[in-house]
Amino acid sequence: MSDTTTPRGDWPLYEVFVRGKRGLNHVHVGSLHAADDRMALTHARDLYTRRNEGVSIWVVRSDLITASTREERDPFFDPSADKVYRHPTFYDIPDDVPHI
Repeated sequence: MSDTTTPRGDWPLYEVFVRGKRGLNHVHVGSLHAADDRMALTHARDLYTRRNEGVSIWVVRSDLITASTREERDPFFDPSADKVYRHPTFYDIPDDVPHI
Protein backbone atom coordinates (compact mmCIF):
# COMPACT_ATOMS: atom_id res chain seq x y z
CA MET A 1 0.00 0.00 0.00
CA SER A 2 1.47 3.30 -1.07
CA ASP A 3 2.07 6.12 1.37
CA THR A 4 1.22 8.98 -0.98
CA THR A 5 0.87 11.40 1.93
CA THR A 6 4.66 11.46 2.30
CA PRO A 7 6.25 14.26 0.25
CA ARG A 8 8.11 12.96 -2.81
CA GLY A 9 11.44 14.23 -1.52
CA ASP A 10 11.06 11.89 1.45
CA TRP A 11 10.37 8.77 -0.62
CA PRO A 12 13.15 6.18 -0.39
CA LEU A 13 15.67 5.75 -3.20
CA TYR A 14 15.58 2.48 -5.16
CA GLU A 15 18.26 0.98 -7.40
CA VAL A 16 16.92 -0.63 -10.59
CA PHE A 17 18.34 -3.71 -12.31
CA VAL A 18 17.02 -5.04 -15.64
CA ARG A 19 17.67 -8.35 -17.37
CA GLY A 20 17.55 -7.72 -21.10
CA LYS A 21 17.26 -11.24 -22.46
CA ARG A 22 16.69 -14.62 -20.91
CA GLY A 23 19.83 -16.15 -19.45
CA LEU A 24 21.73 -12.87 -19.09
CA ASN A 25 22.56 -11.09 -15.85
CA HIS A 26 20.56 -8.25 -14.40
CA VAL A 27 22.36 -4.94 -15.02
CA HIS A 28 22.08 -1.77 -12.96
CA VAL A 29 20.29 0.77 -15.15
CA GLY A 30 19.54 3.59 -12.74
CA SER A 31 17.80 4.83 -9.63
CA LEU A 32 14.41 6.26 -8.74
CA HIS A 33 12.38 7.45 -5.76
CA ALA A 34 9.10 5.71 -4.92
CA ALA A 35 6.68 5.53 -2.00
CA ASP A 36 6.83 1.71 -1.79
CA ASP A 37 8.17 -1.43 -3.49
CA ARG A 38 5.22 -1.87 -5.87
CA MET A 39 5.40 1.75 -7.03
CA ALA A 40 9.17 1.37 -7.53
CA LEU A 41 8.64 -1.71 -9.69
CA THR A 42 5.94 -0.03 -11.77
CA HIS A 43 7.96 3.15 -12.28
CA ALA A 44 11.08 1.11 -13.11
CA ARG A 45 9.12 -0.72 -15.80
CA ASP A 46 7.83 2.56 -17.23
CA LEU A 47 11.20 4.33 -17.11
CA TYR A 48 13.71 1.64 -18.03
CA THR A 49 11.87 -0.78 -20.35
CA ARG A 50 9.94 1.56 -22.64
CA ARG A 51 11.21 -0.19 -25.77
CA ASN A 52 10.62 -3.77 -24.56
CA GLU A 53 14.26 -4.14 -23.50
CA GLY A 54 13.57 -6.14 -20.37
CA VAL A 55 12.28 -9.54 -19.40
CA SER A 56 12.88 -9.10 -15.65
CA ILE A 57 13.25 -6.15 -13.28
CA TRP A 58 14.66 -5.98 -9.77
CA VAL A 59 14.21 -2.95 -7.52
CA VAL A 60 16.14 -2.72 -4.26
CA ARG A 61 15.93 0.01 -1.66
CA SER A 62 19.32 1.71 -1.62
CA ASP A 63 19.42 1.85 2.16
CA LEU A 64 19.22 -1.97 2.28
CA ILE A 65 22.32 -2.52 0.14
CA THR A 66 25.56 -3.33 1.93
CA ALA A 67 28.67 -2.70 -0.13
CA SER A 68 32.42 -2.51 0.32
CA THR A 69 34.03 0.90 0.09
CA ARG A 70 36.79 2.11 -2.19
CA GLU A 71 39.08 2.64 0.81
CA GLU A 72 38.84 -0.99 1.90
CA ARG A 73 39.35 -2.39 -1.61
CA ASP A 74 42.88 -3.71 -1.10
CA PRO A 75 42.44 -5.28 2.35
CA PHE A 76 38.97 -6.59 1.50
CA PHE A 77 40.06 -8.42 -1.65
CA ASP A 78 43.55 -9.46 -0.49
CA PRO A 79 42.45 -12.94 0.68
CA SER A 80 41.58 -13.90 -2.90
CA ALA A 81 45.13 -13.18 -4.09
CA ASP A 82 46.58 -16.15 -2.18
CA LYS A 83 44.29 -18.63 -3.94
CA VAL A 84 46.10 -18.79 -7.26
CA TYR A 85 44.68 -22.24 -7.95
CA ARG A 86 41.35 -20.53 -8.66
CA HIS A 87 42.77 -18.85 -11.74
CA PRO A 88 42.59 -20.86 -14.97
CA THR A 89 46.28 -20.25 -15.74
CA PHE A 90 47.16 -23.55 -14.05
CA TYR A 91 44.88 -25.66 -16.22
CA ASP A 92 45.06 -26.75 -19.81
CA ILE A 93 41.68 -26.11 -21.38
CA PRO A 94 40.88 -28.26 -24.42
CA ASP A 95 40.02 -26.31 -27.57
CA ASP A 96 36.66 -28.07 -27.88
CA VAL A 97 35.40 -26.80 -24.48
CA PRO A 98 32.99 -23.92 -25.15
CA HIS A 99 32.38 -20.79 -23.08
CA ILE A 100 35.58 -20.58 -21.09
